[in-house]
Amino acid sequence: MTDPAVIHCDQFLSHPPAVVWRALTTPELHARWWAAGDVRPVVGHRFSLDMGPWGEQPCEVVAVEPERLLRYSFAPSTLDTTITWRLEPEGTGTRLFLEHAGFDLDSPLGRTAFQGMGAGWPKVLDRLAAVLAEPSA
Repeated sequence: MTDPAVIHCDQFLSHPPAVVWRALTTPELHARWWAAGDVRPVVGHRFSLDMGPWGEQPCEVVAVEPERLLRYSFAPSTLDTTITWRLEPEGTGTRLFLEHAGFDLDSPLGRTAFQGMGAGWPKVLDRLAAVLAEPSA
């Protein structure tokens, strides 16, 4: 059974896991495809992501398996959700799985965020693919 309050996306990226991992965990690259912030693959590391009109959103890394898994809390004081990035080697590339979980669909904010992010995440993953395709990545 699938939890209706969870967004699931996956995308094949024609780069090895080490390259995708670097894009997920290097602040300069992360800012180019999603949001600026001092993301680091260290359990307990606290950082904020600049979500533009939605402001700075606090995050805390809760799980790390280098080049395999990165999980962090996202907006614990408002949305209280969790974002999980899971990388699986696939041929010469990587299958990247995204899970954004914990939306409270009974609250107007939770419902609005779920709908917006559900539509937005595929576009974010497309931007990630585009950044990875650049020679400087």
